Amino acid sequence: MAIKVLLNDGAELRIRISGESHTALQLFRSRLNDDKNVEYANYFLGHPELDEPEIYIRAKKGKKPAKILQDLCKGIAKEFDGLALP
Repeated sequence: MAIKVLLNDGAELRIRISGESHTALQLFRSRLNDDKNVEYANYFLGHPELDEPEIYIRAKKGKKPAKILQDLCKGIAKEFDGLALP
C-alpha cells in the first residue's frame, strides 16, 4: 500500500492511498470517526480508472491527525496479528 501525503497542516491530514478499495477505506473512516480526537474523517474515491482514493482527517484542537492515523494502523495490525484460522 503506497501512501502519499497531500496535506498535513495543523489539524488536517489528507493522504492518497494507492491500490485500496471501499473495504479498507471504510474500515479507516469508521474507526477514525469513532475516535474521540477526530472531528471529521471521510474518504473519496474519485474516478475509478483515473484517481487513487484519498482519506481526509480533521482532528480536534490540539490533536495531530498523523499520530491518530498511525495509532489506528497499529491497533488494526495488532487485531489481525491475533487472527487464527481453524
